[in-house]
Amino acid sequence: MLPVLVTAQEMRQLDRAAIEEVGIPGVVLMENAALQVVHAAEQRFGEWKDKRVLVLCGGGNNGGDGMVVARHLAQRGAQVVAALLAEPEKVSGDARTNLVIAHNLGLVCPVASLEDLQNLWLSADWYLVIDALLGIGVKGEVRGLVAEAIRFLERCPVPVVAVDVPSGIDADTGEVCGCAIRASLTVTFGAMKIGLALYPGAEYAGEVVVGDIGIPDSLLERANIPRRLITGEEVRGWLAPRSPDSHKGSFGHVLVVGGSVGLSGAPLMAAESALRVGAGLCSVAVPQAVYTAAAGALREAMVHPLPSAEEGCLSAKSAAALIPLLKRATVVAIGPGWSTLASAHEALRELLKMVEVPCVIDADALNCIALEPTILPSTHPPLVFTPHPGEMARLMSIDTASVQANRLETALTAAQRFGAVVVLKGARSVVATPEGRVWVNPTGNPGMATGGSGDALTGAIAGFMAQGLDAERSAVLGVYVHGLAGDIAAEKLGEAGLIAGDIIRCVPEAIRCMQAGSISRSRR
Repeated sequence: MLPVLVTAQEMRQLDRAAIEEVGIPGVVLMENAALQVVHAAEQRFGEWKDKRVLVLCGGGNNGGDGMVVARHLAQRGAQVVAALLAEPEKVSGDARTNLVIAHNLGLVCPVASLEDLQNLWLSADWYLVIDALLGIGVKGEVRGLVAEAIRFLERCPVPVVAVDVPSGIDADTGEVCGCAIRASLTVTFGAMKIGLALYPGAEYAGEVVVGDIGIPDSLLERANIPRRLITGEEVRGWLAPRSPDSHKGSFGHVLVVGGSVGLSGAPLMAAESALRVGAGLCSVAVPQAVYTAAAGALREAMVHPLPSAEEGCLSAKSAAALIPLLKRATVVAIGPGWSTLASAHEALRELLKMVEVPCVIDADALNCIALEPTILPSTHPPLVFTPHPGEMARLMSIDTASVQANRLETALTAAQRFGAVVVLKGARSVVATPEGRVWVNPTGNPGMATGGSGDALTGAIAGFMAQGLDAERSAVLGVYVHGLAGDIAAEKLGEAGLIAGDIIRCVPEAIRCMQAGSISRSRR
C-alpha cells in the first residue's frame, strides 16, 4: 500500500471506486476490514480463547465493522458481546447485514442508556474493548449516548483497539471533537488518515496499523493524493551507494553562516550535523567576535572569521567577505545563531543577493525575512525554510495557535508564498512544497524539544542537499533521519536531559538503521 495520507472524503471515494468500478462488494470490504482488526489485535494482545471482549458498535459502517469483528472473535474462542449503541431499525446497508448475522449468533446486546452500559461493564471482567462507534464520519462535537460512553471508558483501565479512527477524533485534522477514545492500537483501513498522523489524534490513536482491505493500489495512484507519511521504506533508496573511489569532494561542501555573541554554538551544531549525514566538507563562517570560541569547538569543520558589527553579529561587510567561500560551497545554511539586530538584517539582505547555490534558511534569518519579506529576491536558488511554529507565525502574520491548529495548510501556504520547501517543525514535522505536496514525519520524541535541535536539523538538510538531493528530498530525508536519531538517542539515554549533541551523535546510526531496514515499529 502507498503511504498516502487521506481525508475522510477521499477514503469514501476510494471505497466507492472499489465497489462500483472494481466490483468488490461493500460487504467484502467490511469483512476484510474486520479481519485486519482481529489480526492486528491478536499480534498485540495475544490469542483470544476465553478472553472477554466488549465490542462497542455505532449505527453506521464503523459499527458494521465491529459486528464482523465480534463474529470472528467468537469463532476464535473469545467471549464476546457486541454492544449496539444505536436503534437497530436505523442500521442500514452492509452494517445491517452484519448486525443481523451477529444477532442470529447471539452476540448483540442493545445499549440504550449509560446505565445499560454501566451494567454491562460490571457484568464481566473485560480483557479488551473494541471501539467501533464512529469511525471517520465524525464532525463537530460528539453528543448523546456515544459521548457518555466515551467519557465512561476514560475511567475504565482496559486496553482499547480503535476501528479505523478512535471515536471522537476528526479524521481530517486530528482534533478532539469534544471527547474521544484513547486507544492502545488503531487499525485503520486502506490508507492512513491525516488525523492519525497529526497531534492530538496521533496521541489518541496509539500504535497505528494500516490494514489492507483489498482496495487496489491502482486506485490510490489514480487518486493522485498529494500527502504522504514519510517511511523508511520509501526514503532509504534516496542516498546512492558510495563508490569505492569516492573522495571528500564527491559529497559536497556545506557552508554554514551564522553566529553572534552568546550564540556561537548554533552554527557549529549545524556544521557537525551536516558532516554526520555525509557531507564531504563543511565550512563555518562566523563574526570575528565569536571566532576564538568557535574555532576550536569542531575540529572537522573549517571555521572562518568575518567582520563583526559592534554588537557582535554579522554585518554587510561580513556578507562581502563571504564571496570566496560562496564560490566553493555546494549549499549554504543560513541563520543558526544569526540575530535580528539591524546589522545582521543588513547582512542577510546582502547575502541573499549574492548566493547562487541552494540554501537552508533557519532561525533569526527567518525572523528577518518576516520583518521584511522583500529581502528575499524574486528569483532565487532552491530554498528550504525550517521554521518552528513561532517563526512560522511571524512569517505568515498570524498567531502561533493558528499555526498549530492548521499545520498542513499553513505549511502549504508558506511554501507557495515564498517559493520554498517549508519544514514546519514540531511534533510530526510537516514538509510542504510550492507545488502542493505535503509530507508528515512520524519519527521523533518530546526529548528533542531542546535548544540546538533545530540547528541539527538545518545541518542535516544542508548535508543531504550537498550530496546531490533536491530541496524536497533533502528536507524529507532530513526530518526523518533527525527524528530517528532522536529516537535512538532517547532509547539509550531517556528523553529527559536529551541534548542536541546526543541527537547529532546518533545520526550515523539512524542512517545505517534506515538503509538496513532495521527500524523498529516504535521508532516509526
